Amino acid sequence: MLCRQCEQTAKGTGCTTAGACGKDAETAALQDLVVYATKDIARYAHRAHQLGVRDRDVDVFVIRALFSTVTNVNFDPRWFGAFLQEAAAIKIKVQQLYERAAQQAGQTAETLACPVAWWEGTDDLPGLIAKGREVSIAKWIDRLGETSAGLQELILYGLKGAAAYADHAQILGKDDEELYAGFNEMLDFLASGPGDINDLLAKALKTGEINLKAMELLDAANTETYGHPEPTSVRITPIKGKCILVSGHDLKDLEELLKQTEGKDINVYTHGEMLPCNAYPGLKKYPHLAGNYGGAWQNQRNEFEAFPGAIVMTTNCLIKPKDSYKDRVFTLGLVGWPDVKHIDDRNFAPVIEAALAAPGFLTDVPERRITIGFGRNAVMNAAGTVVDLVKQGKIKHFYLIGGCDGAKPGRNYYTEFAEQVPKDCVILTLACGKYRFNRLDFGDIEGIPRLLDCGQCNDAYSAVQIAVALAQAFDCGVNDLPLSLILSWFEQKAVAILLTLLHLDVKNIRLGPSLPAFVTPDVLNVLVEKFGIKPIGTVQEDLAATLAG
Repeated sequence: MLCRQCEQTAKGTGCTTAGACGKDAETAALQDLVVYATKDIARYAHRAHQLGVRDRDVDVFVIRALFSTVTNVNFDPRWFGAFLQEAAAIKIKVQQLYERAAQQAGQTAETLACPVAWWEGTDDLPGLIAKGREVSIAKWIDRLGETSAGLQELILYGLKGAAAYADHAQILGKDDEELYAGFNEMLDFLASGPGDINDLLAKALKTGEINLKAMELLDAANTETYGHPEPTSVRITPIKGKCILVSGHDLKDLEELLKQTEGKDINVYTHGEMLPCNAYPGLKKYPHLAGNYGGAWQNQRNEFEAFPGAIVMTTNCLIKPKDSYKDRVFTLGLVGWPDVKHIDDRNFAPVIEAALAAPGFLTDVPERRITIGFGRNAVMNAAGTVVDLVKQGKIKHFYLIGGCDGAKPGRNYYTEFAEQVPKDCVILTLACGKYRFNRLDFGDIEGIPRLLDCGQCNDAYSAVQIAVALAQAFDCGVNDLPLSLILSWFEQKAVAILLTLLHLDVKNIRLGPSLPAFVTPDVLNVLVEKFGIKPIGTVQEDLAATLAG
């Protein structure tokens, strides 16, 4: 195998025997085959769309297929085997759709060659694994060279991240035909095996545009369904009673669980990227949403072991469960681990049963709280005050310090950076990277908290809109604001967000703790020259440089 889609790849170059995430080589091969199959399906969907024909089931399948291969989503080879059977049926459906559309348009349908007949023998798992090895990333590199292959990966991983956002949105009933068409067009482009560096870079920026639309759609889905996040004090220590812990990202899953646990004397806690859910009016209205337990995803093996109740994984962030709590873990949707119980159709009865059978917290833990909920709506409500404080010189600089967290050494940089930010500066944060410092007391500047938690990685759109609104208020471009972006990355949603920022021409981003293994020196040089992307350095040097600028 060769997998290098996340930041924690072995030796910083790629996982070759087993994934740092816990993925085995067989699952890696099946995921590569899912990507290959999805490109094939997208070729037909793209051509059908050009003829004015589409099928929502096909479009949603493409999104789900990409999301299923994101880091820490699904580790179950049998699940991917069944998924590829579904893919084979989708291929027949969309191919016939395209051929009918071409006939009705008086055209001759293209014959789309596919070197690996992935749709044959989908009931043969060893055969599928063998096919997956024929279409691995290593094969891309052999055929295209490191630079072109790396740029193809940059696009693919950006599409995977954007697919996660699009999937969350469609679950809440938000679809966009042109968004789906964008995915299919980009996958069709990748299926052609492009090698021109300039063309690939242009398509990478186009991927950022696609992700912007996906984030905008998800923002609308979340806020129209649950209201705009509002500043909220959230308890971060548990209280006595039976309990369920919800991790991942999906708001709909949490809502359904809250409905099904009403009146059952079970406290529901968020974990990881679910923390921002406590700030949505439509979710925090449930009195048994008791607060947040634990921190970022990489600490879950210890935190889940200590949690005395049932645990639900809604999207990516799953790590191999310990035997000590494996029987209390439940997966949903695209998430899966071999021998872990899976919930279908959001029927949480087994989860509730497991929670009632577990001991729960026997006593209250002394109360501690943090404040969250500073989405764009909340921040813009205070925009006048913020602008005045900047004009008065009382706020000198804004720092967006956030992104994905992870276990690889070097991430203490973000804690130290936040701690050393001058007291006349404001910190915006989002995603699980905030757990590096979100329990510290940063105080306020004349009533404006110095730490503003904007939400999940899914809420990056909100942070972008805050920056755009500030730029409008000061009648300048985003790059002219006293704003520095200090980002940590881990998986493909972070890649998608980075590409969105580059699409918006945001410059001088500092990225760490290490650069992607798939970004070659040649590509990095282009990104540095065109966008000023910089690997993080020392805290002192980076602080001085941002304040001097």
